[in-house]
Amino acid sequence: MAEYWYALRSKPRKEEVVYRQVLNQNVEVYYPRIRVHPVNPRAKKIQPYFPSYMFVHVDLEVIGLSYFQWMPHTLGLVCFGEEAAIVPDHLINELKKRVREIAEAGGEFFDGLKAGETVYIRQGPFAGYEAIFDTRLPGSERVRVLLKLLHDQRQVPMELDIRYLARKSK
Repeated sequence: MAEYWYALRSKPRKEEVVYRQVLNQNVEVYYPRIRVHPVNPRAKKIQPYFPSYMFVHVDLEVIGLSYFQWMPHTLGLVCFGEEAAIVPDHLINELKKRVREIAEAGGEFFDGLKAGETVYIRQGPFAGYEAIFDTRLPGSERVRVLLKLLHDQRQVPMELDIRYLARKSK
């Protein structure tokens, strides 16, 4: 029995449907998603890390390549010619680790954002000001920044909703 990881491609915006279908077939599946902070408050807050892709762990000798090609809302496994491309276990493990790190950091906006980095305040009474990112406040979508005031050498600490911030482009 040789089970390997394969990349399964879904039709656009059908990832959730395909994920549930695969789970219902008792197939091991990894569908990486991350928390995002969209500008539109009605937009989804959890998005696929790889839109239109997920990973299945199966023995293709037993299940067959056509099993996924004909599943509703899928475009089949990623193949090179007639051969399904195997995704190495270590790559799946690294991917799980990376998605976990992003989640622990508070989502996509916080990914790689470190104390001391410059951000812009794009909404609210301080819109247009530059600030220095200080920390994410536990259990909330709020952060503490240090506001740079024009004529004052001090930096004033303040708490803001994460949606009010934008990263300073490099």
